[in-house]
Amino acid sequence: MSEDILSFSSDRQGPLSGHLRAEDLEPEIVSLRPRQLADYVGQPDVVETLKIAIEAASQRGESIDHVLLHGPPGLGKTTLAHIIAHEMGSNLTISSGPALEKGGDLIGILTHLEAGDILFVDEIHRLPKPVEELLYPAMEDFAIDFVFDKGVHARSHRFRLKRFTLVGATTRVGLLSAPLRDRFGIFRSLDFYGLEELVRITRRSASLLGVDLGEDGALELARRSRGTPRIVNRLLRRVRDYGQVRAGGRIDLEVVGTALALEGVDAQGLTDLDRRYLKTVIQFYRGGPVGIEAIAATLQEESDTLVDIVEPYLLKIGFITRTSAGRRASEDAYRHLGIRLQQKMFS
Repeated sequence: MSEDILSFSSDRQGPLSGHLRAEDLEPEIVSLRPRQLADYVGQPDVVETLKIAIEAASQRGESIDHVLLHGPPGLGKTTLAHIIAHEMGSNLTISSGPALEKGGDLIGILTHLEAGDILFVDEIHRLPKPVEELLYPAMEDFAIDFVFDKGVHARSHRFRLKRFTLVGATTRVGLLSAPLRDRFGIFRSLDFYGLEELVRITRRSASLLGVDLGEDGALELARRSRGTPRIVNRLLRRVRDYGQVRAGGRIDLEVVGTALALEGVDAQGLTDLDRRYLKTVIQFYRGGPVGIEAIAATLQEESDTLVDIVEPYLLKIGFITRTSAGRRASEDAYRHLGIRLQQKMFS
């Protein structure tokens, strides 16, 4: 079994590497993650769907249907997997598409799952094809097929699995094959969070971390967090550190602004990489259209990094558009960067 695989149970801990260790349960790592759907902020349609599915499955004494969660990084897909396991009173086993390199890796996990267990596979679109094909009968019939020997002596054996739930997460649902996607009973997309929801998350996280953050500070953090809870929690920790070391423990709007400026996060929540991306499109390629591979080569970044991390938020706020010819910077992007708008580019 791959060393990247972790197993989690809310009721018990196993020995050594197969399970979360005590240091993994320290507040800095998991305290900001809600454990119940009632504490989960945002994504109301997703939460309501899961509430109904979990309650119905619990009443019938069955496992919840397989769940596929899609959305940009940091919106709570992994958190929802933890919540599903907690609400169902089940053990959670965590892996990822790239970690499952061979069919034997997946078989080792599946054969050790107990009835009702949850298997969470992050970046499931990156599963190798042979591993993915092993999932088909496992998800549908709760069985895996072994082939012994070769040629005329080949024989097949079907191994029955205990009923489990697969929770898959992906940032690029278009890369999932139709046979895999269609085997999920619940398919929900997560979208960027609104400002009010992010303020609530900021207040909750600040309370858990013991940070005295005023209303103005919470609002400013929420504005600069790119609509993403993971980012608002990360920035909150950096603001807490800055206030402790440079401001005598004081955290107000001025301290928040100074700390975020030190992190390279501007008023729109754009990072240095975001601004370099926009300047590349505007200055190197005259505002576009330009292909993603050309942008990646200029920035010396992986195209997947730009597609998964940078572009979703820039598309959300309208700073870039995608056309059949490539990416194009919008007028708002020019204004934000203080670059003179050349009208001929938009004629």
